[in-house]
Amino acid sequence: MMNKTIMITGATAGFGKATAEIFAKNGYNIIITGRRKELLDELEKELKASGDIKVLSLCFDVREKNEVRRAIGNLPEEWKKIDILVNNAGLAVGLSHIQDGDTDDWDRMIDTNVKGLLYVTREVSPLMVKRNKGHIFNIGSIAGKDVYENGNAYCASKFAVGALSKSMRIDMLKNNIKVTLIAPGMAETEFSLVRFKGDEQKAKNVYKGFDALTAEDIAGVIYYCATLPEHVCINDLEITPTQQASVNHSVRRE
Repeated sequence: MMNKTIMITGATAGFGKATAEIFAKNGYNIIITGRRKELLDELEKELKASGDIKVLSLCFDVREKNEVRRAIGNLPEEWKKIDILVNNAGLAVGLSHIQDGDTDDWDRMIDTNVKGLLYVTREVSPLMVKRNKGHIFNIGSIAGKDVYENGNAYCASKFAVGALSKSMRIDMLKNNIKVTLIAPGMAETEFSLVRFKGDEQKAKNVYKGFDALTAEDIAGVIYYCATLPEHVCINDLEITPTQQASVNHSVRRE
């Protein structure tokens, strides 16, 4: 039996990297994508060492429509049978009231979190429809369920991911395509470091007093959903640390 193939965007760190690792250990062939070629190369070596699998690295920016088209459009035939797509590439940048917002930050979030997800899905979904099978995971956020102060554009982008997930599920229902929205709460990854533009102290303070989710926690949930029976589709999963009930309700430990 041939190995199944999973494609993961934003695979060089965080949820994407952990997802690549768990699927590699379980015998999946992996397509990893990202903007940082040196990290992609390192991960490719690591994944290949974990089992008898194939790994393909694609270095491109999901924000660039032509790069996405070129990378996925030129996939070798053996790699076009993508069973699972994980639209993981995403970020938050900046944290300010809307009247003080940096429009460049807004563009970066919307171009990555919304348009990038659309560009990749537009190229991969026809390959799934052609085979009448596939599973798409969209990484959203509990910030796509409710808003918080200073979250404005980021929250809007993740609300869009939620709407797109529902739309995809309906649009490809007759093609037997599963779509699952994963909406994590507080998770300790590079997320806050990127949001605060490299300020390590600010990023560290976000998680102070919290037993936050890990990348491995989310990867485990994705693997669970992906390995359910063919007739079962989990449409929407909201996942938080025990100390967080919602985007605006959490408790820190001293």
